[in-house]
Amino acid sequence: MTKTLILLLVFLSIILSGCETFHGLGRDFEKAGNWLQQKSS
Repeated sequence: MTKTLILLLVFLSIILSGCETFHGLGRDFEKAGNWLQQKSS
């Protein structure tokens, strides 16, 4: 359940930030992953 919620939030944040290229998409995923790792540790 929480994984689904996290993925949904990640996708929403990417859409809302207006990321247009796949390179930008990868960077957004990397930032979100780093942020999640910092929050969970």
